[in-house]
Amino acid sequence: MVTAWTIARTEVTRLLRDRTNLFFVFVFPLLLVLVIGAQFGGGGQVQVGIVAPDGDTMAQELIATVDATDGVETVTVPDAVTLREDVARGRVSAGLVVPAGYEQSVVEVEPVEVSFIGRPDATGGSLRSVVAAAIAQQATPGRAALLVAEAEVDAELPALRAAAVERRGQAVGVDVVARTLGTDELSEEFAGLGQFDLGASTQLFLFTFLTSLSGGAALIQLRQLGIAHRMLASPTSMPAIVGGLVGGRLLVALVQAAYIIAATLLLFQVDWGAPSATIPVVVLFSVVSAAAGVVIGSVLRNDSQAAGVGIGVGLGFAALGGSMVPLELFPDALQVVSRFTPHAWANQAMAEIVRRDGGVVEVLPQLGALAAFAVVLTVVAVVSLQRSLSR
Repeated sequence: MVTAWTIARTEVTRLLRDRTNLFFVFVFPLLLVLVIGAQFGGGGQVQVGIVAPDGDTMAQELIATVDATDGVETVTVPDAVTLREDVARGRVSAGLVVPAGYEQSVVEVEPVEVSFIGRPDATGGSLRSVVAAAIAQQATPGRAALLVAEAEVDAELPALRAAAVERRGQAVGVDVVARTLGTDELSEEFAGLGQFDLGASTQLFLFTFLTSLSGGAALIQLRQLGIAHRMLASPTSMPAIVGGLVGGRLLVALVQAAYIIAATLLLFQVDWGAPSATIPVVVLFSVVSAAAGVVIGSVLRNDSQAAGVGIGVGLGFAALGGSMVPLELFPDALQVVSRFTPHAWANQAMAEIVRRDGGVVEVLPQLGALAAFAVVLTVVAVVSLQRSLSR
């Protein structure tokens, strides 16, 4: 047992000593979680850059109205040139330039130009509507004053506007009841997720499986470099050697999975659901990944070939199993095919845990499927590894 643990620990040490592995195992997964969350996450706020004159009451009122909109946050920018650059580079989603003398123009009911800077995308169009509505709210009393003035009432425009502002709160309210028809349950589930919740679990399964398959090349190198022969020539028994090598692959998978969970929890506040349900899913998937890596490292004889096959199979299974696109968006036929991958069952389990607040009972079917994958692949891995070492 001690010898098997020593071999397993050595496998993890070899992983950590390779700087390339450090990037792809520890850095790259977090970068993808960050990119996916930034592009598709629903929990963040869009930022609108504001250039406005100091001490302008109306400008501050306009900014407060925009900032009060759900999902919108205003940030102060020093000048229009900087604002255009920030919008172009994506630092802010849109920009608003309020000219000097804005308050005087609004009070005197004079024409004034407010510049909106946005990109030609859906977010820019939505923010333009938000800003236009806020400006229209401020302009309404002035428009009312103009209408009264056109009716040849003997009064100055500022006084008419002030009267309209005074009586604005006395207007008869209109109750609006909104009803949403054809509600999409999947959209509601995604809307309830944090910004990085969707990408975290899918990338965990993608990289844990991919790293394990790519690690199969290390088993081939053991044979190529003669290390396996020296291990067999030592007093160490075959079961201890096989247990150590398989355990090493499993330990690597568990270390990477635990790191991704801890890092995303601390850095991105990802919701991983109930630990009593999440931990069994992650552990079983790690067993599946480790066994699959051992199978590749035992069957193939060239480490370069094993690395290529590992990457191809790893990415293919991830795409087919819902680690790149949610399974719910797959056609029915493809959803059936995806069940032949462990990723599909793992992603279904995490969807139940994170998006629907499920527990162990709710994911028992997925745990059963992952356990079946784990048992079958582990048996195949042990048998194939024994044969490759003996050969």
